[in-house]
Amino acid sequence: MERYDVVVVGAGLAGLAAARDLTAAGKRVVVLEARDRVGGRTDHALTRAGVLETGGQWVGPTQTEVLALIDELGLETFRQFDAGQRVTVLNGADTRRLQEAPSISATGGAELAAVIERLDAMAATVSLSSPWLTGDAELWDSMTVESWLTSEVEDEEALQYLRALVPGIFSAEAPELSLLHFLFYVKSAGSIADLLRIEGGAQESRVLGGSHLISERMAEALGDAVRLGTRVHTISHDADGVQVVHDGGEVSADHVIVTLPPTLAGRLRYEPPLPAARDVLTQQVPMGSVIKVHLVYERPFWREAGLSGQAFSTVDPLSLTIDNTPPGTDHGVLLGFFEGRHARPLSELTPAERQKIAVDCVVRFFGPEAAEVLEYVEKDWTMEEFSRGCYGGRLGAGVWTQYGHALAAPVGRIHWAGAESAEVWNGYMDGAVRSGRRAAREILG
Repeated sequence: MERYDVVVVGAGLAGLAAARDLTAAGKRVVVLEARDRVGGRTDHALTRAGVLETGGQWVGPTQTEVLALIDELGLETFRQFDAGQRVTVLNGADTRRLQEAPSISATGGAELAAVIERLDAMAATVSLSSPWLTGDAELWDSMTVESWLTSEVEDEEALQYLRALVPGIFSAEAPELSLLHFLFYVKSAGSIADLLRIEGGAQESRVLGGSHLISERMAEALGDAVRLGTRVHTISHDADGVQVVHDGGEVSADHVIVTLPPTLAGRLRYEPPLPAARDVLTQQVPMGSVIKVHLVYERPFWREAGLSGQAFSTVDPLSLTIDNTPPGTDHGVLLGFFEGRHARPLSELTPAERQKIAVDCVVRFFGPEAAEVLEYVEKDWTMEEFSRGCYGGRLGAGVWTQYGHALAAPVGRIHWAGAESAEVWNGYMDGAVRSGRRAAREILG
């Protein structure tokens, strides 16, 4: 049997970052990846407009770990396009409000700002290392985001906005996640504004050539240590080490780092079985539901009309759009998301049917020219066998306080990484990198 110091399961950002640090420290490492590519929840497509990311793509100024890694790997970033007016669609007496009208009434806007300020203040009290030990953890974990919003928000327009913002962040609906989890996520990023905004926020920049290049550059440096098409199914562990069995054989090591999303990590077989807390946890961190779509046009016509390409709708199935045109092309690209309750039934349709729905939405947002699509590209992450959803896993009511302590805690010689286990920028590329390096430090320590 092949023997290593560490086996890493998964060649996404977390696994490759861990392997990189361990290799630099002199450890003998092997990375086993089920897919035929590296990158995990980052991926791309080649289109007539150039490379378009079909998975995670943005980085922000406070995401220092991934930005440093991008620089170390010789990659560059460029700013997300953010000039022009935005389109807002609300469900109200006039049904739709475009950029020509105020996006929200003065009363609704005032309450929206007050509620966001209150949520930020609550989030500031959450412990990132141990959310379950936060002073109000039991109370906040006993309710969903929806139950809190309906009890605290009086203005209907403000409530619409807040309900629609939740799937924009989590690809899940407000009734599906714990208030404590929402507040932890906000604290992990810094503030609600940090999660939502472009300038100075999580969507400020993109990687030139695509975010998948981060993983590809790390994998190139690791060479033969990265094995693709190698699906792990059993991990045996004891005080002396681990044996990791995959479809083509098995390897042994002193330690193993599992970087799969918790719900997929729970589908592996462990001998002996994992402690009950860890096993139950993996059953209660479902992935978000999202279909990411790109619409390629002859040119970015919306810019000529003074529009940014950004649309936010509380009623349309394509709830968010943004100008995703890469540099160096004359074409224009609109990126949109089917999220949460919209993504689930649409996942059962054909790509052609989803394209028609997406085009109908952007025509309502940006006018008849939006119907003249040259190319349609989509990625249904709910159907990805080795992700089963995006953007990340979520914790429902009661999970943090009952099982949260098992999320990142090693089980003997089994260590956990992945964006869901990060304390800072949980669920993002930066969080994935941080989690991999944390797992490497556990072993080196």
